[in-house]
Amino acid sequence: MVAQTVVASPGGGAKWVAAVAVAAALAISGAVYPELRALHYACKPLATLLVAAMVWRVPAGGRYRAAVLIGLLLSTLGDVFLMLPTASGGPDWFVFGLASFLLAHVAYLVGLCARAKLFAKWWPFATYAAVALAISSVLWPHLPADLKAPVAVYVLLLSAMAAQAAAVWSCLRERSAGLAALGGLFFVASDATLALDRFVAPFPAAVVLVLATYWIAQLLIGLSVRR
Repeated sequence: MVAQTVVASPGGGAKWVAAVAVAAALAISGAVYPELRALHYACKPLATLLVAAMVWRVPAGGRYRAAVLIGLLLSTLGDVFLMLPTASGGPDWFVFGLASFLLAHVAYLVGLCARAKLFAKWWPFATYAAVALAISSVLWPHLPADLKAPVAVYVLLLSAMAAQAAAVWSCLRERSAGLAALGGLFFVASDATLALDRFVAPFPAAVVLVLATYWIAQLLIGLSVRR
């Protein structure tokens, strides 16, 4: 689906998508196989930076392009924080990663509000609120007490970003808006899988699902800058 989108996109972009796909595949391999761990450390931030570079090279886009670029750079910072091990008595890098991605979603939300008024359509917000409540009801009893407030704020911002992306698409019915809406949906799927795996019920395929859906989300959001 992503490959077909890129082929049809004005101005191309297939080479960028191929580069992101290779970097993402290497990062996922490094996450799955301990002997390739160095690949994960090198390629995880690289894949997100390649999406940022693709957005940077788009000649127009105004406030939306700038917001997406900031969101991608903040996401790269989050990628790095989430890779760092937490030693006993050391800082909890997960919280720093959560904060980085929270700010990234704020940036995306600001950009999306430049394309359509916030709450321009009510149904995406009602839908994502229901999804967020369903996931939170499963997650909440398993969260450490000190993470409950940060996670609640994060879920609120992530859901608002994804809902606004869907609202923009509903208002404009543009292909680029549809890409952003799909990106928001994949982001919710990625983070929900990450949370359930980390706090509720770990499962072996989680790392592949989390990272694959994450880079699909970022790539779709990046491609949405091309109008």
